[in-house]
Amino acid sequence: MSRNNLMKGRASLKHHIYHITACTENRQAFFYNFQYARLLINEMTTLVAKQEINSITWVIMPDHLHWLFQLTSDKNLSKVMQILKGRSSRAINRYEKGAGFSWQRGFYDHAIRTEENLLAVSRYIVANPLRAGLVEHVGNYPFWDSVYLQDETGE
Repeated sequence: MSRNNLMKGRASLKHHIYHITACTENRQAFFYNFQYARLLINEMTTLVAKQEINSITWVIMPDHLHWLFQLTSDKNLSKVMQILKGRSSRAINRYEKGAGFSWQRGFYDHAIRTEENLLAVSRYIVANPLRAGLVEHVGNYPFWDSVYLQDETGE
């Protein structure tokens, strides 16, 4: 789907909650690399620390990111994603020269409506590694977090 089609009808409102999906260029599985995933997590954490967003749930898959968050600043959804993608790309490519890491242009977004259950959306996001056959238990997957969910150890 073209970037222009992805942007059709996109609304970006402060305090609204969005589920986004961003893919690596050509769906390359860069995030099998533990350090690359950690560098992305650092940039996600920075957005939270700078109060650009409130993070609710996320999972980093080998070739894409699912993230449920609430916009909290005056920056729109596209700007927040531009910041995340730009900073994470620079961090990964600085960490390993020649990594050639980049994100696919654009991203998918879904504005969460009040009638939707955030817990159900969070469970869907966190279950991605299970559905992909990467692990047998969510707690065994290293790259996820949620304000709602705990792994089976209760942590």
